[in-house]
Amino acid sequence: MEEKKENLEEMFEQLEAVIGEMEKEDVSLEKSFDLYSRGMTLLKKCSSAIDEVEKKVLVLDEDGETHEFQ
Repeated sequence: MEEKKENLEEMFEQLEAVIGEMEKEDVSLEKSFDLYSRGMTLLKKCSSAIDEVEKKVLVLDEDGETHEFQ
Protein backbone atom coordinates (compact mmCIF):
# COMPACT_ATOMS: atom_id res chain seq x y z
CA MET A 1 0.00 0.00 0.00
CA GLU A 2 1.36 3.41 -1.01
CA GLU A 3 2.04 5.91 1.77
CA LYS A 4 -0.15 9.03 1.64
CA LYS A 5 1.87 12.07 0.62
CA GLU A 6 1.34 15.01 2.95
CA ASN A 7 0.33 18.28 1.38
CA LEU A 8 1.85 21.63 2.27
CA GLU A 9 -1.08 22.71 4.41
CA GLU A 10 -0.82 19.58 6.54
CA MET A 11 2.92 20.01 6.94
CA PHE A 12 2.51 23.69 7.92
CA GLU A 13 -0.10 22.69 10.52
CA GLN A 14 2.26 20.07 11.93
CA LEU A 15 5.08 22.62 11.99
CA GLU A 16 2.87 25.08 13.89
CA ALA A 17 2.04 22.33 16.40
CA VAL A 18 5.75 21.58 16.87
CA ILE A 19 6.49 25.27 17.44
CA GLY A 20 3.62 25.49 19.92
CA GLU A 21 5.01 22.54 21.87
CA MET A 22 8.50 24.04 21.89
CA GLU A 23 7.16 27.32 23.30
CA LYS A 24 5.67 25.64 26.37
CA GLU A 25 7.52 26.43 29.59
CA ASP A 26 7.55 22.86 30.92
CA VAL A 27 9.21 21.21 27.89
CA SER A 28 12.24 19.13 28.86
CA LEU A 29 15.54 19.54 27.09
CA GLU A 30 15.24 16.04 25.60
CA LYS A 31 11.74 16.79 24.30
CA SER A 32 12.99 20.11 22.87
CA PHE A 33 15.65 18.28 20.87
CA ASP A 34 13.07 15.79 19.60
CA LEU A 35 10.74 18.62 18.60
CA TYR A 36 13.58 20.52 16.92
CA SER A 37 14.50 17.44 14.91
CA ARG A 38 10.86 16.94 13.88
CA GLY A 39 10.58 20.61 12.92
CA MET A 40 13.72 20.50 10.77
CA THR A 41 12.46 17.37 9.01
CA LEU A 42 9.15 19.13 8.30
CA LEU A 43 10.96 22.23 7.00
CA LYS A 44 12.97 20.10 4.57
CA LYS A 45 9.79 18.38 3.35
CA CYS A 46 8.08 21.77 2.91
CA SER A 47 11.05 23.12 0.96
CA SER A 48 11.07 20.08 -1.32
CA ALA A 49 7.32 20.32 -1.89
CA ILE A 50 7.57 24.03 -2.73
CA ASP A 51 10.42 23.34 -5.17
CA GLU A 52 8.31 20.64 -6.82
CA VAL A 53 5.36 23.02 -7.20
CA GLU A 54 7.58 25.76 -8.63
CA LYS A 55 8.82 23.39 -11.30
CA LYS A 56 5.23 22.73 -12.39
CA VAL A 57 4.17 26.37 -12.57
CA LEU A 58 3.93 27.72 -16.06
CA VAL A 59 4.38 31.38 -16.89
CA LEU A 60 2.43 33.08 -19.64
CA ASP A 61 4.62 35.58 -21.49
CA GLU A 62 3.49 38.67 -23.41
CA ASP A 63 3.27 36.67 -26.65
CA GLY A 64 0.75 34.28 -25.09
CA GLU A 65 3.21 31.42 -24.94
CA THR A 66 3.76 29.35 -21.81
CA HIS A 67 7.08 28.25 -20.42
CA GLU A 68 8.27 26.78 -17.13
CA PHE A 69 8.72 29.05 -14.15
CA GLN A 70 12.37 29.75 -13.42
